Amino acid sequence: METPTRSLINGFHRNGYCVVPDVLSPRQVRRWRSLVEDHLAEQPPAPGATGPYFLWPAFAEHSSLRDLYEESGISDAVRPLLRPELALPEPEVAQLALTLPPHPHHPGAPHIDGLTPTEDDGRPGTFTVLAGLLLTDQLHPDRGNLWVWPGTHLTTAAWLRHHGADALRGAAPYPPVELPAPIQVTGKTGSMVLVHYLLAHNIGGHFGTADDERRETVYFRLRAAGHRERWHTAVTDPLAEFAPPGRW
Repeated sequence: METPTRSLINGFHRNGYCVVPDVLSPRQVRRWRSLVEDHLAEQPPAPGATGPYFLWPAFAEHSSLRDLYEESGISDAVRPLLRPELALPEPEVAQLALTLPPHPHHPGAPHIDGLTPTEDDGRPGTFTVLAGLLLTDQLHPDRGNLWVWPGTHLTTAAWLRHHGADALRGAAPYPPVELPAPIQVTGKTGSMVLVHYLLAHNIGGHFGTADDERRETVYFRLRAAGHRERWHTAVTDPLAEFAPPGRW
């Protein structure tokens, strides 16, 4: 398993995302895809459906999901990004994210997760980092790739420092900051994409035909230990939970 290198982590600080290659072995990819198939057998998309299709299995209800997450060493792959004193509990749910072709679509604007709906106490559903396992090749654009707006984790944090962290509650779908040109994240099967919580992002279309392979990614919304208690700090100081450059 590969872990983030110094250059990848520096890129994460600057751009708000990075792609770590070879996190999963071919065998692990097959096991993850088999798990996705099992869940799809229970909750299949409608016949002839195209476009995004999501399932949200909870770890507490699916021991096989928890076991595979632990065996894949995902926490170990993410940990180099974080301050060493911060533990990384397992996530509460996984997002099984498919894009069924054809779906010729380019997103017009980004969003940030956890703003609609908020958590039960009204707090935005913030977290530390989004980790996505690529279970199919996404080496070329317009194959269901994730779209990101680089650097917006920094500009959004600056906006929240000015307006106060609680301004995030009413900022859906994304705070009114200046947006750079978006890019489509690419990577080969078995890679992991890591995305800062505040980074502007959205799902892209799949311009293939119905005979082309669907896009499969499994996402985890990871919260460093104590994140909920310090979320005001985490969204106004965007690198507060991440290891400083001098660590590497």
